[in-house]
Amino acid sequence: MAPAALREFHQHGPSHIAAITLFVCGAVILVWLGRRQTEFQARLLGRVLGAATAAIYVAILVAGLNPPRLDVSVPLRLTDLATMVCAYALWSQRHWAYALTYYWGLVLSSQALISPVLTGPDFPSVGFLAFWSIHLLVVWAAIYLTWGLGMRPTWRSYRIVTVVSIAWAIVTMVFNAVAGSNYGFLNRKPSTASLLDVMGPWPWERSAGRTAEPQTTPR
Repeated sequence: MAPAALREFHQHGPSHIAAITLFVCGAVILVWLGRRQTEFQARLLGRVLGAATAAIYVAILVAGLNPPRLDVSVPLRLTDLATMVCAYALWSQRHWAYALTYYWGLVLSSQALISPVLTGPDFPSVGFLAFWSIHLLVVWAAIYLTWGLGMRPTWRSYRIVTVVSIAWAIVTMVFNAVAGSNYGFLNRKPSTASLLDVMGPWPWERSAGRTAEPQTTPR
C-alpha cells in the first residue's frame, strides 16, 4: 500500500468528506458564537479571526514561492483576493469588505468545497492543507458575518462587487494571456470536474456564472 502522503486526492473521497464535515461543524459553531456575543466580544473575536486568516494566508503565499513560478505563485486567483478581503472584513467589519466576502465567499469559494479543483497528494500534504484552509476560511467568514453578526448586503454593495469583479477579471485575463497562466480559470476550464462543466463551452460559462449567483435580497 502506498504511504498516506503519496495518495492522490479524489473528489468525494474520505478526505473530501472529512473537509466538508469540518466545514459544517465550523459554520454551526461560528453562527452560534456570533449570536451570543456582546458587541465587545464580537469585535474581539473578529480581530482574532481576521489576524489568524491573514497569518495563514501569508504562510501559504510564502510557501507557494518555493520555488516561485509565474503560472502559480502570483496572487491573482479570486480566492487570493477573497482571503485578503475576508481577513480585513473580520478585523474591521467594514461593509464594503463584508459585501465582497459575502458574494465571493458564498457564490464562488463555496463551489470549491463541492467540486474542489485540486490535484496532487492527499492529506496531509501542503497543497491539500493550503487549498482547504483558504477556501474554508473565506466561506466561514461570510457565514459568520452574515448569520452570526447579522450583516447584510445592499444594492449599492452589490454594484461595488460587480465592478471590482469585472476589473479583476479583465486584469487577470490579460495577465493570463501574456504569461500563459490560467488564474481564476478565466482563460480555460480546469482539468478536473467542476461546476463550469455544466455551464457550456468557454467563454460562455463566464456569463452563465453570473446567473448562478444566489437569489439574495440586498437591502
